[in-house]
This record gives sequence, C-alpha cells and structure tokens, in this order.
Amino acid sequence: MTFGTGPTGSSHSESPLEKPGATMRIPEANPRFFTIQVLAIIGLSFALGTSEFIMVGVLPNIARDLNVPLTTVGNLVSIFAAAYAVCTPLGAALSARFQRFRIYMVLIGIFLAGNILCAFAVNYVMLLVARIVIAVVSGTLVAISMTFAPDVTQPQYRTRFVSWVFSGFSIASIVGVPIGTAIAGSLGWRAAFHAIDVMIVALVIVMVVKLPHHSSQRQIRVGFFSQFLLFFDPRILAGLTCVLCASAASYVFYTYLTPIITGFGHVPPRFVGFALIVFGIACLASNLTSGRLANRGSGKGTEPLARCLPVFLVQAVCLASLVGIFRVAPLTLVMLVALGFLMYLMNSPSQILFLDVAAASHPGSVNLASSLNSMSFNIGIAVGAAVGGLVTDGLGMGWLGPFGAIFSLGSAAMCFYLGRRRI
Repeated sequence: MTFGTGPTGSSHSESPLEKPGATMRIPEANPRFFTIQVLAIIGLSFALGTSEFIMVGVLPNIARDLNVPLTTVGNLVSIFAAAYAVCTPLGAALSARFQRFRIYMVLIGIFLAGNILCAFAVNYVMLLVARIVIAVVSGTLVAISMTFAPDVTQPQYRTRFVSWVFSGFSIASIVGVPIGTAIAGSLGWRAAFHAIDVMIVALVIVMVVKLPHHSSQRQIRVGFFSQFLLFFDPRILAGLTCVLCASAASYVFYTYLTPIITGFGHVPPRFVGFALIVFGIACLASNLTSGRLANRGSGKGTEPLARCLPVFLVQAVCLASLVGIFRVAPLTLVMLVALGFLMYLMNSPSQILFLDVAAASHPGSVNLASSLNSMSFNIGIAVGAAVGGLVTDGLGMGWLGPFGAIFSLGSAAMCFYLGRRRI
C-alpha cells in the first residue's frame, strides 16, 4: 500500500498520488479539504490524543478511587509511552499484511475495548492492562490513518492532511483534556472514559459508511522482517535521529512545564490551566504550520526536513536563553509560548520524508514508515523526561533549557546532513 513517492521519492519515480489511473475519493470539480472522511480521521486522532493525555488530568481522582499512591498511577504515563514506542513499528509492519479498512476497524475495536476496560477498572493492575492495550494499537492507528490520504483528499492537500492528523492530538490537549477533566471532576473519572467511548462509537459509524473500504493504490506485500530493512537507509536513520532529538529537546522542559510556569513565570495556581491552554494553542499552530513547511522546496525528497535547519537553531537559542531569563517572569512566559510553537514544526516534513523514502526505495514498508515519526517522538519523550529529571536533581530546574539546546543542535546536524543528500 503506497502513500506516495513523496518527499523522499526519486525524481524518476512516479508518485501514486499522481498516477493517471489512481482513483480519488474527491472529484477535481469539488476540491474541498474538510470532507466527512477527512474529519472522521482527524476525529480519530482527537480521540487517540484525548485517551492518551486524559491521564494527566485525572491522576489524583484515580489514585484516590483505587487507593494507590499518586506516583504509582503516574507511572502509567511513562509505561504508556514505552509500550507505544515499542509496539507502533511492529504493529504497523504487521498491518501491511492485511486489507487496510478491515485491520483499521479491528484496531479501532481494540482501542475501544481498552477504553471500556479503563472505565470499569476495579484496581491498578486492571487499569495498567487497559492502558497497555490502548498504547499497543494507538500508534498503528495513526500510521494507517496516514495511508488514507490518496483516497480521501486531493494530491495538493497531502501535507495538509498529514499536519491535521497530527493536529488532532494538539486539539485533544487544548479541548479534549480540559473537558475530560471537567467531566471527571463532576461525574467521576470513569465518566471521562465513557465519553471517549461514545465518541469512538460515533466515529466508527461514520467511517463504516464514508471511508473507502478498498485502497486505490497498489498494495505491495513483502515479508515481515524484510520491511525492517528500512532502518538501514541512512535517510531514514537521519530522520529518526532528528525527530528523537527534537522531541527530547522539547520534553526536557515540557515535562516540568507547570512548575516552570508557577515557579519562574510567577503565574498563580488558579491561572495555570489558562497558561497551559495558551501553550496548547501554540502547539496547535506549530502542527498546522508544519504542513506548510513540508511543502517547502520541491515538497519531495529530503528537502523539506533539511530546510528545517533554521528552526532547530532558533529552538536551540531559545532553550539556551532560558537560563538567563528565568528570573524575568514575562520573558519566561513569552519564551515558553515560542517554544510551544517550535515544538512540532518538524512533524509533517519528517512524516513526508519517511513516507516518500519508503515509497521510492522500500515500497513494501510504507505502513512501517508511517509509524516512524510517532515511534521516534515517543522515544524522545522518554529520553527528554529522563534527562530533565537528572538535570533538575543535579543542577536545578533553571538549567533545563541549555541541556535541551544540546538536543536541538543534534536535530540541526541531521538537517544539515539531509541537505547534502538527494534521492
């Protein structure tokens, strides 16, 4: 199943999106982007993001109800990220062996079952199993969602589609989590998961009716292990390293965002929620802008991500400057918003790179390639959070920025390398 020769595709290869015989779900006479199909797929990203992030808002409620320490429940966040990172490429590689729509519905069913299990969990072990079930399928669902682009939107909207799929997660952090937290506060934390379940059921109904059941693209089948030859491609490795370092750079400070806002930004606790919403809006703008960055240059090959070099240099400067402005509250808050905007700018360029390198050089590994951005980003989250903890314990929270800047420079180095390559 090929998404496109895309950004990393060879100039001599024909993108599946440009094949004269390819069947498009949207007629040229009506080139709307926000169709029912596209909105349903974005809605699924929103549901996935809400399910993942809701734990942050309901941790105290769960700890109190299940009578377990808050730190024990907090471990569910890191366990989720670890399971997500490990299982996403494996699940994506396996999914390529099945008919796309059927495996998509099966995985959504498993996701729904995991959320139902969360809502009815009677102890910590049951909740842990439920969260792992959700994590195992979430990344693969995002990967498969990406492959619907040729069938639900026009070729010129490809990078916009990718950015909006990612943006579903940002919208979840801005809208879904606050609403879920409010529901948990008034009706109990289980009601928050029931609300997610209702949303999933509604999305499934729409998808069954509206999503194409068969791909317009030729599906190429290769052996399970053969797909992982993708990891030996230096362009893929550079892209993975770039995303991992970028994620680590952000999560060195993002993990401690609330204490930074209150301690260095001097924001009263009652306004922290508003401050987080502002930060979330900056993150949403980051995801949407990343779609435009993915169109820079030719819009193909390694060029879009390579052209993100200035982004990472600016991020490094902003992070390094935190150590000097932490004592100036207004500047700290402005810089945090700026960092929120820089946080996801590489999402679409890197996703397009992975998809098009696979389509051009590893056509049987496109599903796996679709999962690489999520996988490397979650590994970066774990690395950044771990480094942030060590820095906070050893040097103090004021030094988080400079250590994050080191990771940003690592991403910049990968962009420089990619800029010297063409496919």
